[in-house]
Amino acid sequence: MILEIILVLVMLVAAVSAGTFKNLLNAVIAAGFVSFIAAILFFLLNAPDVAMAEASIGAALTVAIFVIALKKTKRHEDDEKNS
Repeated sequence: MILEIILVLVMLVAAVSAGTFKNLLNAVIAAGFVSFIAAILFFLLNAPDVAMAEASIGAALTVAIFVIALKKTKRHEDDEKNS
C-alpha cells in the first residue's frame, strides 16, 4: 500500500514536470517515466499483461518515436540564437 502511494506521488511529480519543461526532450523523457511508473503499478495490481503492454508501447516505443521526431525537426530556439 505504501509503495503504491509513493509510486503515484512520483508519477504525479513526473507528469507535472513533463508539462512544465521548456526543453521538449526532457518533457518526452518525463512522459516516458510516467508510463514506466504506470507499468510498475499495473504489475503490482496483478495485471502483468497490461504492464508489459504499457512498458513496451507506452514507455519504450512512444518515447523512441518522439525522440526521433524531435531529432528530425528544426527547433525554434535554434532560429532565435542564429539571428
